[in-house]
Amino acid sequence: MPETQPAPTINAIAQRILELRGQRVMLDADLAVLYGVETGALVRATKRNPARFQDFVFQLSAEEWESLRRQFGILNTGRGQHRKYLPYAFTEHGALMLSSVLNSAHATEISRMIIRTFVWVRQTVPAYQELAAKVAELEAAVGKHDEALDGIFQTLHQLIVPPEKEKRRIGF
Repeated sequence: MPETQPAPTINAIAQRILELRGQRVMLDADLAVLYGVETGALVRATKRNPARFQDFVFQLSAEEWESLRRQFGILNTGRGQHRKYLPYAFTEHGALMLSSVLNSAHATEISRMIIRTFVWVRQTVPAYQELAAKVAELEAAVGKHDEALDGIFQTLHQLIVPPEKEKRRIGF
């Protein structure tokens, strides 16, 4: 009997979501792990059903793949180290479409988790961007105050330490 793995958490799935070509996507190998199938089987199922995936999946270019490998250290972790073909990237809708192609109860459950994760990411990213904007605004305001405080301290130091008076010379 095969060992069942615990359902992945939203955070675990969110770590696998990447931004490529202006879209949030997941790579075929990551989806294959989540769905519990081989990457090749997942890609073959996608190719057998091109009408379902035409707008929801694309193959990475060599430059994109090399950039990802360097950026995330994929080569060092063993992920994608022995890939013969460039990976495919699935959008949110492509990941959802996989559950209908793989057609199992496990695939349906994982698909629901993936969709919940995409929704969670979509809702939280604007909140983080708003927070980042407020922090930048606060840093700018503090920076202005620092300059004003520096000026005040310089003036205070001049008042505290009186300038040296010239000593009168005795004699001629």
